[in-house]
Amino acid sequence: MIISASRREDIPARRMEWFLERLKEGHADVVNPMNPRQVSRVSLRPADVDGVVFWTKDMRPLLSALPRLSGLPFYVQATLTPYGPDIEPGAPNKTQYPDALLRLADAQGPEAVVWRYDPILLDPNWTADAHLDAFARLSERLSGAVNLCVISFLDVYAGVAKALAARSIRPPEADEARRLAAGFSAIAREHGQALATCAEAADLSEHGIAHAKCVDASRIGRVAGHPVRAARAKGQRAACGCDESRDIGEYGQCGMACVYCYGARMAKPG
Repeated sequence: MIISASRREDIPARRMEWFLERLKEGHADVVNPMNPRQVSRVSLRPADVDGVVFWTKDMRPLLSALPRLSGLPFYVQATLTPYGPDIEPGAPNKTQYPDALLRLADAQGPEAVVWRYDPILLDPNWTADAHLDAFARLSERLSGAVNLCVISFLDVYAGVAKALAARSIRPPEADEARRLAAGFSAIAREHGQALATCAEAADLSEHGIAHAKCVDASRIGRVAGHPVRAARAKGQRAACGCDESRDIGEYGQCGMACVYCYGARMAKPG
């Protein structure tokens, strides 16, 4: 079994100690986001866990926890984008993010870190040219440290549509998306990074861009040093290529308040 920690919240940034305590106890209790009365217990015993996929915008707490994660196969979906507090108001200062990602890759190896540049959104400041410049700087900074970058284009969910419209934030149109894909692909290739899309139906293979498996049993296997097999995940978006996992997060716990976040439509008040 692969554990996802977590698509629903940033556990490494906000609740790393909680995760470590659950790991010590050997289980986590997970609330069904569609039915809060339904709670399931997910085993975290070594015998039951093939590995963990962490999702985070802030790698620093995870770095501090590395000694306590010894023996646990994991890799990190590490989001590093250039947005500021107008778009990600609760995210800590990002000046330390690239160094933290580099330290994590140095400590664990390039298979243990996937760089995410997502979601790609456009507004009066974040034009296609601005993204191409920002991506080039980050790709160069991370050259040799990561071997895969995952991108996605903004999805406008009902719960955040008004907030996005008020800020003139929108997804790229088809021609803009293809221009960005072509530019990103050339930049990533220059720095030895493969590029893949997360849950995007568009075929960008002409630019050398594959469809990502963000939860990837084969990558867990490479980290663990032995094969790990898993069926394709059910219940995800149609274009999602992820392998099956159990998510142990809870909507409404993140606190970063990113204006585009789908978690905003899932979290229940109170």
